Amino acid sequence: MDQLSPLDAAFLEVEDADPHASLAIASVAVVEGPAPSHDEFLALMRSKLPVLPRARQKLVRTPLDLSTPEWQDDPAFDLTYHVRRTALPAPGGDAELCALVARIMGQRLDRERPLWEYWMVEGLADGRWAVLAKVHHCMADGVSGTMLYDVMYGDAPAPESPGDDPATSLLSLLANVVRAPLDLVGGLLSLAWSLLPVRPSSLFGQIGSPRLYRVVRTSLPEVKEVAHTFGVTVNDVVLAAITQAYRALMLERGERPSAHSVRTMVPVSVRGDRKLDNQVSLRLAFLPVDAESAVEALSQVRQRFTDAKQGHQAESGQALTQLARHEPFAPLAWSVRLGAMMPQRSVVTVTTNVPGPRKPLRVLGRRIVEILPYVPIAIRIRTGVAVLSYTDRMAIGITADRDSTSDVDVLAEALRKAIAELVIASRRDAAPTRRG
Repeated sequence: MDQLSPLDAAFLEVEDADPHASLAIASVAVVEGPAPSHDEFLALMRSKLPVLPRARQKLVRTPLDLSTPEWQDDPAFDLTYHVRRTALPAPGGDAELCALVARIMGQRLDRERPLWEYWMVEGLADGRWAVLAKVHHCMADGVSGTMLYDVMYGDAPAPESPGDDPATSLLSLLANVVRAPLDLVGGLLSLAWSLLPVRPSSLFGQIGSPRLYRVVRTSLPEVKEVAHTFGVTVNDVVLAAITQAYRALMLERGERPSAHSVRTMVPVSVRGDRKLDNQVSLRLAFLPVDAESAVEALSQVRQRFTDAKQGHQAESGQALTQLARHEPFAPLAWSVRLGAMMPQRSVVTVTTNVPGPRKPLRVLGRRIVEILPYVPIAIRIRTGVAVLSYTDRMAIGITADRDSTSDVDVLAEALRKAIAELVIASRRDAAPTRRG
């Protein structure tokens, strides 16, 4: 039987426990016009079906959750149901595109069918069009989602089918425990410590079903320039800008940012192959929203996430997911569902950074100009931030709960300003070196 891993299945359990969650990930490829006909795009999608068997399969649960759900071919599969076409109202700018993305992503995928949709979107400004690819998180993580771009629009081979040799996985897990037991124990303690409640604020709490979506764009070479100047990573730069954005949102709401106000969950890829599934762990750390400048925030972000990395959180999280493969699924499913229904007070936001395709891609001969990412939110997390780079561009997608975060534009504008501040600071600091 071709079954979900416990990690993949956990996304279904969380969605079942939270009636306001739609746990699909997405990306929007903006393409130069003119748009192809619907038949042309359907023909492209149909040509890819032989190398993407998951596209024709649906999930079937086992009685009493005795095992994880399994993939079965859908005898009623209808490609035209999954490939849809719509258009933006004039003028077809960011406001109209973001409203459409929010509306589509706020709706759950039909569990009785294969868990994906592709939307062709016409009417973008400058004669452009777009493709919104919506895939349930139980099928793919951010990295495997971007792999599909090279399959759909490039010449990359299809991802491998998920699945592994249980004996090999167990041996690998035991080897890790024997090789570095203190690291694993320390990582588990670090994760447990990181789940203590944060300081209460309006940034987390009950959410509804409708979503808001905003996009911030920047130059990848400029972000790399900042990273090089200050001796940090690209991810550090992005997190520092996100930190300042949350600080601005709290100040706008009349709340005092503190060192323990905003803990973020950062997915960490532990991928070692091209399988189309979830291969992620996580790190948890506070964003230093008490820092008054983006440069100060950058220094603190660097230190905090270095500590989290040295604390082996990701490795311990990976060990737990490996161990779950060898445990009965029913208790795991029930515990995930129960935990998701509890009013969690530990994580305020999720921030994910995924490297996208490095080379320009084309859809039916038309150039993809940019790719915009979308990350879902659930279990009292009112906002999420997804970062995706494509060629020399970096797009940052902000997902927000419409009912509680109608002021999401404050977050987006502060994020733009923080990136600009870091770029200016890096060039100022680098200027003496260049003169010398």
